[in-house]
Amino acid sequence: MADAVRVMDADGVRRMTLCRPQAYNTITPTLRDELADAINSAQDRRDIKVLLLDAEGPAFCAGYGLDWSTDAQADEEQRGQAGRIWDTAADMHMIGDFARTWALLHDSVKPTIAAIQGWCIAGGTNIAFNAHLIIAAESARFGYPPSRVWGVPEAPWNWVARMGLQHARRYMLTGDEFDAHEARAMGLVLEVVGDAELEDSAWALAQRLALVPTNQLEMITRALNAVADHMYDPPASRRLATIFDGVARHSQEGRDFVTRSSEVGFREAVRERDRPFGDYGERTRP
Repeated sequence: MADAVRVMDADGVRRMTLCRPQAYNTITPTLRDELADAINSAQDRRDIKVLLLDAEGPAFCAGYGLDWSTDAQADEEQRGQAGRIWDTAADMHMIGDFARTWALLHDSVKPTIAAIQGWCIAGGTNIAFNAHLIIAAESARFGYPPSRVWGVPEAPWNWVARMGLQHARRYMLTGDEFDAHEARAMGLVLEVVGDAELEDSAWALAQRLALVPTNQLEMITRALNAVADHMYDPPASRRLATIFDGVARHSQEGRDFVTRSSEVGFREAVRERDRPFGDYGERTRP
């Protein structure tokens, strides 16, 4: 039984549903492993033509689970005080396992679709922006607030490919949030639908793709993936960003953020980080 990703196969479509709504589907090692297995095990199945990724609850994915990830760094730094400093290579293995899993959505020979509602922020964008096609609900909100402190997007090429270089700079440098319609205007998402229509719209698109023979879908997907690989070099972008993500987490500001999270809790530390910008949880709602 799945703990983080529920899988259902029907009518040529593998539906992979992030199923921890009470936790806003935050990223955990279990989510990583279950999603990797769901994607990889479909690649050689001729009866599975399309992969659809969606989520339960008020958020698609609110990023990495800061409860376990800040605690892990705090433990690491305590060990460092005992004589061992941050190991870049070890960090690359750790965060690289996550980045490689999200990249499976791009590298897949099966077309991949992401259906997004609510928050898709921080690490959630690392997942969703790798999908070949994205449909967003009216409630969808995107952004990478860790770029303000303690993080770098793991695949910047996705931002540039979908939004263009200037928009990617604007939102990656500030960490500002943007809504579904702004995402559509920039080309980040294919279409925006009402929240009540998201599930049916995403399923209808998956079913339409599934009308095409498996071999046709795979050949076209491979050809399009090759174009993206040639234009943007995803592996190089991912490697460099993963290194810088580790650096950002272990800079003085990153270490201060972890210390503050230990003192006041990660939720309050995030609020303090975002408060000057007046967005995400700090926005005053009408």
